[in-house]
Amino acid sequence: MLLLSASPCLAQDPVPATTSPTPDVPAIKVGVTLFADYTIQQQPKVTDADGNEVTLSAFQIGRSYINVTGNISKNIAFRITPDIARETGVGSSLSGSYTFRLKFAYAQWNLDDHVSKGSFARFGMQPTPWVEFIDGIYRYRFQGATFEDREGFLPSSDVGASFRYALPNNYGDVQVAVFNGETYLRPEVNDQKSIQIRGTLRPAPSHDVMRGLRVTGFYDKDAYVKNADRTRAIVGVTFEHPHLNTGFNVLSAKDQSSATVTATESSAWSAWFTPILTKGWEGLLRFDHLEPDKAVSGRTKDRTIAGVAYWFPHQGKVQTALMFDVDNVTYEQFSPTRMNERRIAVHALVQY
Repeated sequence: MLLLSASPCLAQDPVPATTSPTPDVPAIKVGVTLFADYTIQQQPKVTDADGNEVTLSAFQIGRSYINVTGNISKNIAFRITPDIARETGVGSSLSGSYTFRLKFAYAQWNLDDHVSKGSFARFGMQPTPWVEFIDGIYRYRFQGATFEDREGFLPSSDVGASFRYALPNNYGDVQVAVFNGETYLRPEVNDQKSIQIRGTLRPAPSHDVMRGLRVTGFYDKDAYVKNADRTRAIVGVTFEHPHLNTGFNVLSAKDQSSATVTATESSAWSAWFTPILTKGWEGLLRFDHLEPDKAVSGRTKDRTIAGVAYWFPHQGKVQTALMFDVDNVTYEQFSPTRMNERRIAVHALVQY
């Protein structure tokens, strides 16, 4: 706790490229992001090298970023973010070590002078439209990613081009993107591309309370190979208030790994509440419900998260937090049978 309170930090994963306060003067900023935790896996038990059944516990680094952002000029910005991740490749001489990889690397053309303030075009390895939007509201990614990312339906980053148009008077925005569709982890392997569009409406941007309400629709049209669809559709409602952030999302997905196999259709919903208490204390309640194959009646995966967090006082965008939480996962009608999971953890966030 002493180390964390002495170290500046921040909570969200996506850190947008900056806008220079002085026109046409180059600027560069360097920041860090750190997710660390101590987790006890109460269920299922694991077996050690001597065959003993034990309760797994581990200190872990979930994420470690170096964020380099800046401006070449008033209208041209950039971001480069290397990510440190554990190597898990079978047979690799670095297996088990933390290795260096690229997570974000893009150029951004700010279009404030040409379209509307907040509009931009991006090219390169960049945040995907839905994940970047929802992570800006749900600030507990350091406990675990939002549902669509955590369950593998959408990546947090991919390589491609995007355009965002900000509606006048803060009524919302529309973002369109074309990506490889292979995420930031793998290179492109064929001619198929992911076309993503997100539209967000803020119905009452000038109302003292209702300005925190936003309704969002998202669609991703992609394919594993020719004539083998990989599509996602999401409708979400979010609300931000000084005393409460909350959201509810519904997802529908279709996956067909080859044109010769039957497509799998899945559906899900996720609801979360973060009551904001006094003196830096906050709570988190979240429930995710997944039907991975609608053709199999009763097959579900449910996740329940309950936790309490303390956000250390800092100035500006610097943020540091500690969180204690319980994460439960239950499986129904899986074949082969999957064991239920329960993890108790202390999570730490540092971002600057």
